[in-house]
This record gives sequence, C-alpha cells and structure tokens, in this order.
Amino acid sequence: MKDKMLDFYSKRKIFFGISLAIIVIGLIFNVIFGVSLDIQFSGGAMISYSYNGKIDESEVKALIQEKTPDDKVTFTIAKNIAANNDNGDGYKLTVQFSGNDTVDTELQSQILETLREKYPDSNFQTDEFTSVDATMGLKFFVKCIVAVAIASALMVIYVTIRFKRIGGMSAGMFGLVALFHDMLIVYVIFVVFRMPIDSNFIAVILMILGYSLNDTIVIYDRIRENKAKMGPKASLIEVYNLSMNQCIKRTVMTSVTTLAAITSVYVVCLVYNITSIQSFALPMIFGLVSGCYSSICIATPLWVIWQLHKKSTEKAK
Repeated sequence: MKDKMLDFYSKRKIFFGISLAIIVIGLIFNVIFGVSLDIQFSGGAMISYSYNGKIDESEVKALIQEKTPDDKVTFTIAKNIAANNDNGDGYKLTVQFSGNDTVDTELQSQILETLREKYPDSNFQTDEFTSVDATMGLKFFVKCIVAVAIASALMVIYVTIRFKRIGGMSAGMFGLVALFHDMLIVYVIFVVFRMPIDSNFIAVILMILGYSLNDTIVIYDRIRENKAKMGPKASLIEVYNLSMNQCIKRTVMTSVTTLAAITSVYVVCLVYNITSIQSFALPMIFGLVSGCYSSICIATPLWVIWQLHKKSTEKAK
C-alpha cells in the first residue's frame, strides 16, 4: 500500500516553484500594463445605451471620444438578452468615464443625439446613468479590504482553536499563507486579462477564501486523525503523505464538480457577451483551482516544514 502512495512532500519545492512563477509573471504584467480600478472604486460615470442591429465599435468610440476631453473613456458592447425585438438583435453599449465632472446632462444629450444621427435605424435609448464620487469610491474600496481582512483573521482564529492539538497557531498561520496565495492568483488573473478591479474582485476573493479554507480544514482534520492513530513514533512526513493520499480524491472531485458549474456559467456569458458576469466567473475558475492547489501543495507542506524545524530546534536545546 505504501508503495502506491504519492509522495507529496518530496515535490514541495516544485509546488512552491510553480506558485512563485505564476505570481512573478503576474507582477511583470502588472508593471508593464498596470491595473485599473472600476468607477465603483475610482469614481466616475457610466452610461448604458440599448440599440438594435450591429454597429462599428471603433466608429462609435471615435464619435463619443470627440464629445469629451476625457482620455480614459472605456467601451463595452454586449448582447442585450433582455431585448424583446423579434429579430433578437438587441445590443447594449456601456460607456465609462473617469473623474467626477466629465459627464453632465448636456454632454449626455449630445452623445445620444450624435448616436441617433449616425445610426438612425438603431433606435438608441439611454438605459442607465450612474455616477460615483471618487471619495465615496475610495471609502467603498477601503471597506471591502477591511471585510477581507476581518474574514481572514476570523478564519485563522477558527483554525487555531480547532487544531490546537497539532499546533493550532502554526496551522492557522500557514492556512493564512494559502489564502494570501489565492488572493494573489485572483489578482494576477485580473491583471493578465486586463479586467478592472471592481466589486466582482472582492466577491471572488471572499468566496475563494471560504473554499480554500474548507479544503485546508479537511486536510488538517485528516492529519490530526492519522497522527493519533499512528502514534508519536510515526514520521510527520509519513502522516502528511498518507493524509494527502486519503484526501486527494475527495478534494479533486469536489473541485471538478464546482469547476464544471462555474465553467458552464462562463461559457454562457461568453456566448452572449455578458461581461459583468464574465469578470466574476473567469477569476472564480482560476480561484477554485488555486484554492484546491494551495490547500494541498502550499499550506500543509509549509506546516510540515515548520513542525520539523520546530522539533529539530527543540532537540538541539
């Protein structure tokens, strides 16, 4: 039976190297391309238009850009699944402006009039106008970060209390390392795919924290049980490898099931070009993989390394 077990601990440096390489690549992308904040956090304005038929996206961008001095206007065109026309050719144009004083009532009217003149058969209508003050956006961003910090702290406290028999504090701290790892991976996805940081980013982070911690707790629980069964003479590395082999099937199957569901959501959003949900589903896909990976290959190997170091230090004394 032992011969058939996978030796996870001996591959720890490979695991750490993979994570480090992904994070470094993400940081390089961040330096080269930077990252943008959505108007929810940075402040600005957003106008949504509904229209029928297809239009030249680059031409629309040029028309709107001529009407405003703002050089940070962004555009998205998506299929309007709420359209009720017989041809099913309804679309939604979303225009975002940075800053607080960029879009007034007069400018809104000018843009709508220009679009109607250029595309008289498209029936352009203003669906929604949203404006966010930069100060309010910053306060919202800070509150979101505080929420993530509080959630992380509570998770560490819970793990510390529950697993005090196997070094609860260290288990909690390395569980937190895995959570930070997952946060970085999600951030890297937003940077690489050039998606602005918005409320979806915070939602994905909070969901992945819970998912990753659940996997970590399952593994710690199995380690605690095996350590009690195998006795104090058993090597901690053997206990870890046995626990991983017992948990790997359950962890992977759970992840694959969840991954299939969120991937289906992403594919549907991709087909209908629903960008608001794409920016949630795509990071969730990578976050789920990262959450599973970090529990098995980051948190527990680091915990084992720390426990072995702690024992060697105590013997040296």
